Amino acid sequence: MEIERKFLLEKFPEQLPLLESSEVEQGYLSVTPAVRIRSKTINGKTSYRLCIKGKGTLVREEVELPLEKDAFQRLKNLLPGEMIRKEFRVYKLYGGYELECNLVDHGSETEFMYAEVEFDSVEDANAFIPPDFLGEDITERPGSSMSAYWQRTRLNNSNT
Repeated sequence: MEIERKFLLEKFPEQLPLLESSEVEQGYLSVTPAVRIRSKTINGKTSYRLCIKGKGTLVREEVELPLEKDAFQRLKNLLPGEMIRKEFRVYKLYGGYELECNLVDHGSETEFMYAEVEFDSVEDANAFIPPDFLGEDITERPGSSMSAYWQRTRLNNSNT
């Protein structure tokens, strides 16, 4: 089970300790349910994952499984659109939380930034007071998921 809130972001937060920086590529085999493949490269080492996410916004079921490179490449060949590219950074946030920040499709017309905070309970998520530098809380906004972004920017523009 995944419990997270999502916020718009103007820039990476310079005032927080950086825990991780990586390059991510992801694509969707399905948007309902969301079935995603992702590669993540940290310090020249790449890992591959398959992720399935159920319906929901603040709370939803999530299953992640490791993939071998060959399986990832074969699934990538099935995608009906280009991979989404992200600059992904994780920062240490107060209260023991981590802030996952994403710069999506840098340099494109659809470039944007967002941040997520994961929680252990709905009560913790609802009690969380976001720092001032975080923008609008878009957790419950329709169309704010990455699978919706994929559908808007990849599927609606593809020739498949």
